[in-house]
Amino acid sequence: MPDAIRPFSYVAEAGELERLKRRIALTRWPERETVDDRSQGEPLAEVRELVAYWADGYDWRRCEARLNALPQFLTEIDGLDIHFIHVRSRHEQARPLILTHGWPGSVLEFLKTIPALTDPEAHGGWAEGAFHVVIPSLPGFGFSGKPASTGWNLDRIARAWGVLMARLGYDRWFAQGGDWGGLLTSRIATLPIAGCAGAHVNLLPAFPAEADLADPSPAAQRALAAGQQHQTWGMGYSTLQQTRPQTIGYGLTDSPAGQAAWILEKIAEWTDNRGSPYDALTRDEILDNITLYWLTATAASSARIYWEVNQSGYHKGVMFEPTAIATAYTLFPREIAPTPREWIRHHTNLVYFNEVDRGGHFAAWEQPDLFVREVRAAFGAMSLAGDDQ
Repeated sequence: MPDAIRPFSYVAEAGELERLKRRIALTRWPERETVDDRSQGEPLAEVRELVAYWADGYDWRRCEARLNALPQFLTEIDGLDIHFIHVRSRHEQARPLILTHGWPGSVLEFLKTIPALTDPEAHGGWAEGAFHVVIPSLPGFGFSGKPASTGWNLDRIARAWGVLMARLGYDRWFAQGGDWGGLLTSRIATLPIAGCAGAHVNLLPAFPAEADLADPSPAAQRALAAGQQHQTWGMGYSTLQQTRPQTIGYGLTDSPAGQAAWILEKIAEWTDNRGSPYDALTRDEILDNITLYWLTATAASSARIYWEVNQSGYHKGVMFEPTAIATAYTLFPREIAPTPREWIRHHTNLVYFNEVDRGGHFAAWEQPDLFVREVRAAFGAMSLAGDDQ
């Protein structure tokens, strides 16, 4: 039956893991960069060190066991298999919550948050803050199916998430996301998708009006500077994936070092660190995510979300249509788009805004405890305001 929910687990073939090690051993490395910083890309020494550990020290089976210890499922929606984790709270009154990752992330970003979200009393919270947690892999990412035709843009995925939550028996639910998950969650709030009662994001792009530029606040000045920096130096990956996802997919799918460097660069640039990505995440955590991309061969299929969004015209204003339901936004300091409160006009029922003191683009992954507190506060504010009824 196409609407069936099938249990899922994954065990990588031993031969595939051995082939990965052989490919790493045969890597043909480029010469060292000619600068002493990351302005030309991820430094050779750092990539070589990580890849050497990947081949001789890293254990995928540990991550695999962690995933398989969770309730994982597949279900076909709109002709495509969608993979998701579904952990129900012991509290029957818990609110259903769908958490969506982005690129170059995965469902792994949220694993550290599941215990506190589903069992708050054991993690410094109250039963009223409990959630039933649903964590899907975006189409073309991880263990979800790879679209064989065009059209899987944010609106289509948003509708698929509505089908998923309804299929799980949730007629009233909440949504959260960052990166593409943040843009998707905003689309869920805008369309709106039936059943969604509120949304929280940690990425919320917005543009200043002319009046904002006349006398920008300190927060606005930081946002303008960050935006200029990202547009000038940080958009190479995005331009390639928006326009030529198939071409970039050949090299990344074939080369472990290439896939590792492509993802490591973004983790190094976008996390709240003091100069090293390992200030924010461990080598094992980073390699868990890279290995998931490698084993599922999703370099091209995950990049296509950029192409789909580019084709759909979201950059021409669709993303800034007014939202229809209550929304909330947490600004983490190392976010690549640190939108200040005064620029947020399209979220017309913004019931919660908070700027925290640590964390970056991968908020749940980097700062799981702080992320959970923000999720509780955001949806708690909606309850207090009566906006989630």
